[in-house]
Amino acid sequence: MAATFIPAVTAMSLPTLRLNKNEERRLRGGHLWIYSNEVDSKATPLKGFDAGQQVLVESSQGKALGVAYVNPNSLICARLLDSDSKAFGQKQIDQRLRQALELREQLYPEPCYRLVYGESDWLPGLVVDRFGDHLSVQFNTAGMEALREPVLQALQKVLQPQSILLRNDASVRKLEGLPEVVECVHGESPEDVELVENGVRFLAPLASGQKTGWFYDQRPNRAWLRELAPGKRVLDVFSYVGSFGVQAAAFGASEVWCNDASELALEKAHENAVLNAVGDKLVTLQGDAFEALRQLKDDGERFDIVIVDPPAFIKRKKDLKEGALAYRRINELAMRLLNYGGYLISGSCSMHMPREELLDIVRAASRHIDRNAQVLMEGMQGADHPVHPAIPETRYLKAVLSRISR
Repeated sequence: MAATFIPAVTAMSLPTLRLNKNEERRLRGGHLWIYSNEVDSKATPLKGFDAGQQVLVESSQGKALGVAYVNPNSLICARLLDSDSKAFGQKQIDQRLRQALELREQLYPEPCYRLVYGESDWLPGLVVDRFGDHLSVQFNTAGMEALREPVLQALQKVLQPQSILLRNDASVRKLEGLPEVVECVHGESPEDVELVENGVRFLAPLASGQKTGWFYDQRPNRAWLRELAPGKRVLDVFSYVGSFGVQAAAFGASEVWCNDASELALEKAHENAVLNAVGDKLVTLQGDAFEALRQLKDDGERFDIVIVDPPAFIKRKKDLKEGALAYRRINELAMRLLNYGGYLISGSCSMHMPREELLDIVRAASRHIDRNAQVLMEGMQGADHPVHPAIPETRYLKAVLSRISR
């Protein structure tokens, strides 16, 4: 059943959400999430709140902890917005957006980055990707959906974008009782947006592409290819629109193969190669990644660098064992295609898989096929996806660069 939404709160007083005894410790340590079993349901029943409603959170002793928004239908039933006791609105949103922009402008020479990364920018449930004058936005929680209008006003005030596209089609919205929809709410969003990453130009499909249209999080790990790629034969598995592969070609690779299940994604990868004057270096291979790697081995193909950056194989904790096996299988298949002393870049965006698990997967896969792995670099998401030190879930991306030898 769809959630009932209320407008952003403007009243001076807020209803109270009281916690059970000692449940405030994690919040005092900086965490922003409140779970349903941490709430004193006798004093403040969750069913008495509307999805998206703002509340004043109190400890069991009645001490104010800050303002949060509530969703009584979610396991994470509330997320803190501010340590103040007043309603959270336009002023605070403007301030936090400017703070987020200041960080990104200092770090990146081009206006191409994740501008807002939810809890890590103290705007829980909000994601904003910037592509120059165009924005791709996700409201992923009922509480942030209730703040939609002040957020859009802040984006227009601070950035003066030509367009704002809402990519509100993430599956997490269903868990929040929100409809899934893609809509342009300001200006006219282009079919493709141009971005520059590590000095390489790309076109990303804004409305029809995956997630917000692009994956900025792997930027620093793609930069490894600047030193590795010259003169090498490269295979980019799960390539999407060629984010790793086209950069490898632009950095001097002799030949690059891109594999993806989507024909449209591979067409865009070829466009991006042409955009960087390396179209003659690109070979595309459509199909399931596991099957494609087996076929390449049967055909006797070998590569100097293989990149394996799959979608999340582990979406829930209970999928850890099965998902880890899938990561091991794909990494093992990739290693079998490497020339002696070749390089493997292995990525995982599965939040529930620890960094150490990916390292062990690389080790186990290499030993199973009688190879030796030397780990040269470990990576995470870029600085435009900052980690909230109290929320481990905000550090989700893992990347390992290994040299594989016999």
